[in-house]
Amino acid sequence: MINIPKGTKDVLPSESYKWHFIENKIRELTRKFCVNEIRTPTFEHTELFLRGVGDGTDIVGKEMYTFLDKGERSITLKPEGTAGVARAFIENALDNTPLPVKMYYLSPVFRYERPQAGRLREHHQFGVEFYGSDDAFIDAEVIMLASELLYELDIPVTLNINSIGCSECRKKYNDALKAYLKSNLSEMCKDCNERFEKNTLRILDCKNERCKEINQSAPKIIEYLCDDCRKHFEQLQGVLNDNNVKFNVNPYIVRGLDYYTKTVFEFIAEAGGDKLTVCGGGRYDNLVESIGGRPMPAVGFGMGLERLLLLAEQTGGVSGAPNAPYIYIAPMGEDAKYEAFELVRKLRAAGVAADTDYMNRSVKSQMKYADKLGVRLIVVIGDDEIKKGEVTIKDMRTKETKTVATESLINCIAR
Repeated sequence: MINIPKGTKDVLPSESYKWHFIENKIRELTRKFCVNEIRTPTFEHTELFLRGVGDGTDIVGKEMYTFLDKGERSITLKPEGTAGVARAFIENALDNTPLPVKMYYLSPVFRYERPQAGRLREHHQFGVEFYGSDDAFIDAEVIMLASELLYELDIPVTLNINSIGCSECRKKYNDALKAYLKSNLSEMCKDCNERFEKNTLRILDCKNERCKEINQSAPKIIEYLCDDCRKHFEQLQGVLNDNNVKFNVNPYIVRGLDYYTKTVFEFIAEAGGDKLTVCGGGRYDNLVESIGGRPMPAVGFGMGLERLLLLAEQTGGVSGAPNAPYIYIAPMGEDAKYEAFELVRKLRAAGVAADTDYMNRSVKSQMKYADKLGVRLIVVIGDDEIKKGEVTIKDMRTKETKTVATESLINCIAR
């Protein structure tokens, strides 16, 4: 037997309705926020992620699925959605369309990392990307869109926000952070020692307990913000407060990707005593320019669907059931199979979920099968019913039965 690859998961027919429930919530919410879907390829040229995500990040350094295609080109399965959207924005000249351009995606992403609850090597992301505005109000709108989805799925979360400034104030902060960390490196983990030169800011995101202790006394980036970045961050906080969006300012949020500037945020949920990041995002005003476009402000987030589903199931935020027949036509005999098949076709044409037997079961077995499916109505058709031109409908909930003319069945059920 060939088993499924590690870090992947089958979504079975009995579970797919849960995915549909969340995806439908997303599509309805993005409709209200006037956000349109974008679909980008599952794989891109590796250079896109090297330039966009950053070669000093864990994603690029450790987690990407990269290979040479038959033309000896380096190709990577996308490890996140933002870089591909930025490439599409440039390549399709969306900067020449009315701004802001507001997009969302539902997409698989691939990362070679240790599988964990709600995070697989192939997982799926809901992402939002708004291009064209550097206004703090649009940062707030992105945050509020994520907040509303989590609220509708009954997932309690804590919103943490921070500003990591622009390239100018971040340079000053990096110098101060390096000066502080240099004397502590011998006590810090291997990853932090590697990040010290490549991506110093990422040290603040380390989960190692000793590193976290050392980071508690590190300089805070919000103390190094330039006037423009400070004003932007203060305005964002004001808009969130005005709209009753609760948040904490957390100076240790930096996010794991190089393209972030100014606003960064995370929604944190608790599950089984563990804290899980449900959604992470922020502003990335330099990304489009870094991969060959003209300067273009942008803000967005990514949200893992597997983790959303895990948390929503725990809180009862997912409802629905697998697709099942509303009415089941149970034939007795070969002639009745033809009659049943035609009735099912007509019922479906009238918008009714209908099914019949394809396993040559006895009527008793068909009744048991229909009951397991949760069928509401059952109609048994045999030679007598065909001759009389009538059928008996049994309501499986009330156990009531009634006889109607076969030609009236469609109108009777469709009502």
